[in-house]
Amino acid sequence: MIDQFGRSIDYLRLSVTERCTLRCTYCRVEEGICPKAAELSADEYARIGKACARLGIHKVRITGGEPLLRKDILEIIQKLSAIDAITEITMTTNAQQLAGRANALKEAGLKRLNISLDTLDAAKYHEMTGGELSTVLSAIDEAIEAQLLPLKINTVIVKGKNDDEVDDLMALAKERPIEVRFIELMPIGALGQNDAMRVNNDVLIAARPFLQPLPPCYPGQPARDYAVDGYMGRVGFISPLSHKFCASCNRIRVMSDGKIRPCLGSNMEIETKEALASKDDEVLLETIRNAIYHKPDGHHFNTGFISEKNMSRIGG
Repeated sequence: MIDQFGRSIDYLRLSVTERCTLRCTYCRVEEGICPKAAELSADEYARIGKACARLGIHKVRITGGEPLLRKDILEIIQKLSAIDAITEITMTTNAQQLAGRANALKEAGLKRLNISLDTLDAAKYHEMTGGELSTVLSAIDEAIEAQLLPLKINTVIVKGKNDDEVDDLMALAKERPIEVRFIELMPIGALGQNDAMRVNNDVLIAARPFLQPLPPCYPGQPARDYAVDGYMGRVGFISPLSHKFCASCNRIRVMSDGKIRPCLGSNMEIETKEALASKDDEVLLETIRNAIYHKPDGHHFNTGFISEKNMSRIGG
């Protein structure tokens, strides 16, 4: 579907839970495990997926919170993968619950994974997230073995915390078919409001003349990709502040309670509960159509924007 600014929206980021076992410093450090609250059912997510597919969306990324906390996560993936127009289902995970599950996810219809990893120092990882680094490193190998490829590693760079590990993190792609992506800290959550903690990706790139620019893998791709001589994988930089990519944005977000958030950097939300309760798929379709059409022209990260929700509530 084409929105009011002429962008083709074909990508749905579908959050299935606010809950997460980690407390990442840039996300939800102040919270414990979130309650299930108003999470939708697998059937409701499937109805949303079908309506989105009718409107031209063909790629779905399952997010959270931590989506692997859903006991019915395989059912959710299976229902979405049964929608003919959905050609790719992916997932973002912190990998703390991934051990022994990669093959089942693949068989259910998952194509590939993004794994969050902000440091290779075990003590620092526990400090930044509350989790165990060894669990994530094992999960990376398991995901590769299960052919959940191309595997992407997402790293949020925080000044004074992990900006000294960029080269070490890049090296994960040297002998693995993965992409390591560095994401600028966004002004969401308490840490994100502190400009002093933000690192401009242009600075990281300029300091590494060995990075060789690559063409994007698909239209609307937010990352700028680079090759490194001798590396099996690649390196990417996602720079929503220093290189605003709103003009080519192709996505909408649906949060775990069914609210549509057309833009990450805007507090605009559209309710779907009444449409879902009506059991009328045409009502749901029109609700989503309206949300897509009125997607804002761009985020407000550079104009003092303060998000009313953290990333675990919106969907990472």
